Amino acid sequence: MAAVFSTHAAAATSELLKPDDFVGISFWLISMALVASTVFFFLERDRVSAKWKTSLTVSGLVTLVAAVHYFYMRDVWVSTGDTPTVFRYIDWLITVPLLMIEFFLILSAVTKVPAGVFWRLMIGTLVMLVGGYVGEAGYMAALPAFVIGMVGWAYILYEIFMGQASKINAEKAPQSVQSAFKTMRLIVTFGWAIYPIGYFFGYLTGSSPTESVNALNIIYNLADVLNKIAFGLIIWTVAVQETESQAKK
Repeated sequence: MAAVFSTHAAAATSELLKPDDFVGISFWLISMALVASTVFFFLERDRVSAKWKTSLTVSGLVTLVAAVHYFYMRDVWVSTGDTPTVFRYIDWLITVPLLMIEFFLILSAVTKVPAGVFWRLMIGTLVMLVGGYVGEAGYMAALPAFVIGMVGWAYILYEIFMGQASKINAEKAPQSVQSAFKTMRLIVTFGWAIYPIGYFFGYLTGSSPTESVNALNIIYNLADVLNKIAFGLIIWTVAVQETESQAKK
């Protein structure tokens, strides 16, 4: 992992980050936070019981993939001032399904979960991402693409609030897992709401191109801090609590 980061740094663009480029600064800060989070999650695997190791591994993979993409997105921004749409959606296409898998994994750590839960979350995730990408990349008008993405997000919210995943959590999970599940779905509700807000300000307000691109990238960058790092920290917290609770018995 260190080799990947050092190799990229050596090949980084010769363009310098300007002190008044707040979008570029946000790319830099978040890329470093993602690297630190990756190291933390992988090291903490040794602290938790075996049934939680996969969940922490996935959390580390989410932040690792995001960190690598943020290095490239930062370079695109600093060099061109353009939104790194392709890199961002490649990142999301990998990391967002992994985040959805976390719901399945934390429930699977305490009880048997039907495969249908996994596939319903995946379908909602793909619909949401495809809708967003075709709108931002210009393959479809921004508004109908926005609606498609929102339908996918609504489908995910239904599953984790009222669907089978929610019922399994309420009926079979211990209190610590229930608490983590509820916090995670609040992040998916309010944290993920930042993305359509960014899309709206970037493509649907009629703002000038410069204003739109700045708002879009800052909002997306801040959202990734909450939705990738904080999401993983919630899972780490419940994994440690459950491990320590079992050790005392």
